[in-house]
Amino acid sequence: MHTTFKSFLIRDWQPADRAAATDLVGQVLTDYGLQWEPEGADIDVVQVETHYQHGEFWVVEQAGEVVGTAAYLPIERGEQAVEIRKMYLLPMARGQGLGRFLLGQLEATIAARGFKEIWLETATVLKEAVRMYDSLGYLPETGVETTRCDKVYKKRIVP
Repeated sequence: MHTTFKSFLIRDWQPADRAAATDLVGQVLTDYGLQWEPEGADIDVVQVETHYQHGEFWVVEQAGEVVGTAAYLPIERGEQAVEIRKMYLLPMARGQGLGRFLLGQLEATIAARGFKEIWLETATVLKEAVRMYDSLGYLPETGVETTRCDKVYKKRIVP
């Protein structure tokens, strides 16, 4: 991945991004009153190379600083499915359409790789994200697997 949106650069994660990405995810979770779990639910952002061998992990930069992350990886549930993970933006990057653009880029990349379903888990306190998923055709499902989450969504990819 290497694309731009306004003043943002969206690109593939590199090992040098580890500290910035983990700090960002931890900060956003904490801002919303959620627990940062580097040895549990968030181990994938600590060990990107291990967890995203068959998926992708992206960072969003503005003026050379990491201001967002987004990722997906294949999962067992569903039909030829992936899960979107670690889609977080710092406050300075919100409210500019970046989240919708980023989600659109994820969906296009996932579709191009031949997957049929997108799943994601989120928490009610992430109100902006919940509104976005609801407005973009993600449908509520059951089966939350991450303890800090209370919502599961699925979207079928239209060929």
